[in-house]
Amino acid sequence: MKVFGAQYGGSAVDLKGLPGSGLPEVGFAGRSNVGKSSLINCLVGVRGLAHTSSTPGRTRFLNFYLINSSFYFVDLPGYGYAKVSKQMRSSFRGMIESYLKSRLQLKGLILILDGRHQAMASDLMLRDWLIQEGLPFRVVLTKMDQVPHRQWARVQAQAAGLLGGDRDRILLFSAATGEGKKEVWRAIEKMLGEPRNTRRQAKPMIPPGQGRARKERRAPFGPNTQQVEDG
Repeated sequence: MKVFGAQYGGSAVDLKGLPGSGLPEVGFAGRSNVGKSSLINCLVGVRGLAHTSSTPGRTRFLNFYLINSSFYFVDLPGYGYAKVSKQMRSSFRGMIESYLKSRLQLKGLILILDGRHQAMASDLMLRDWLIQEGLPFRVVLTKMDQVPHRQWARVQAQAAGLLGGDRDRILLFSAATGEGKKEVWRAIEKMLGEPRNTRRQAKPMIPPGQGRARKERRAPFGPNTQQVEDG
């Protein structure tokens, strides 16, 4: 996709503050410091559009970025960082779950993991919840420039085995080199092309048949999962 315009579209601390334009949205979620903001900036070609920080946990909002005046990227608060209060963590969980469950404009989610490390329990919990809710998503492994290229196939296969699904559905990406950018955009374009009224019934982009998907209803993050912004 050719990006001819990308701008900050506002932030929301609760559902009342969400944009009312009705434009489609694609969410970006991941643990703190997985390179979520760097991925967004690389995709749109605007350095510094999404704020990056060496200190995770500073932003605790849903941040919206208007792309080509036709859809939004939504930067969700990161999870997995401890320096927030228990009350605030509970508030984050409620806000994110409400947004993911009720936002009809949300076409899908990019689930971001650090390619240098294996998925953690909170990543798998969110993956299971997305499958349960029928929300389309794709997994992107970031920081792959820091992984020797000869190990890429093994890292991709390990992630597919742990998360469930085919290896080619795990996208490899580097903000430093731009490698994988076209593949991520193709996944986003597919999400944007899905009919809005069938999103909840859509088959997950990573099938639930392997391992850890659970039938019981639950929140996207467990009671001890801690969430703040990705740095």
